Amino acid sequence: MLTLATTTPGEPELFASLQGEGPSIGRPSTFVRLSRCNLACQWCDTAYTWRFEGDNRPHRDDAAFERNTNQLTMGEEAVAQAIAALPPDRLVITGGEPLLQGAALARMVEALNRIRPGMHIEIETNGTVAPHAALDPMVHQFNVSPKLAHSGNPADLALIPERLAAWAADPRAVFKFVVAEPGDLAEVLSLQETFAIPGDRLFLMPEGRSGDVLRTRSIWLAEFCSQNGLRFTDRLHIHLWGDTRGT
Repeated sequence: MLTLATTTPGEPELFASLQGEGPSIGRPSTFVRLSRCNLACQWCDTAYTWRFEGDNRPHRDDAAFERNTNQLTMGEEAVAQAIAALPPDRLVITGGEPLLQGAALARMVEALNRIRPGMHIEIETNGTVAPHAALDPMVHQFNVSPKLAHSGNPADLALIPERLAAWAADPRAVFKFVVAEPGDLAEVLSLQETFAIPGDRLFLMPEGRSGDVLRTRSIWLAEFCSQNGLRFTDRLHIHLWGDTRGT
């Protein structure tokens, strides 16, 4: 079984849209959002996947979500069939932290490959969890988003050296760092140097849940990328649909 987030109570967050971030930005994609996370970013825009009632990990909205209306379980075969019924030939598995459910994901992707062979599989991850051995060979792209100090996560939980080194050595992995202030940039450059992350696989993305905030931060962040040989990514879905589920 897979544990999914919901768009409304009883409805899984499984939908077709455009990829809004990273190297696949603008591509038609099917999204599956899984529930649960091992980190707690204070600016997380999907806190409904992890900050359930009784979870006191800090978040700037200080909202607690009722688990039964924001989380549901589905069989791997049922998830695969729902994905196959949507038009895009690209699947983005996001969260939460999807790799916490690696074994079930492997069974789902295996079923999907039987039903609809040839789909491109992307997984969005915070970079702290190794891919399950059965899942790893079926993934075409890992969108790895290590969490900087401003996320509020302790570095020993969010920035695990052996995992970052493994991702840097995997050509399927691209790095996406969420940046809120110019002061965050020195941390990015330090991590790039420490783990020898190629600039063409390192994206910087402004933190923000509104178009106005993203545009303001994009001005100086894009300039920094151009001066340092890094790649810039916007958050297309926020500009198009706002901070809403199922987009």
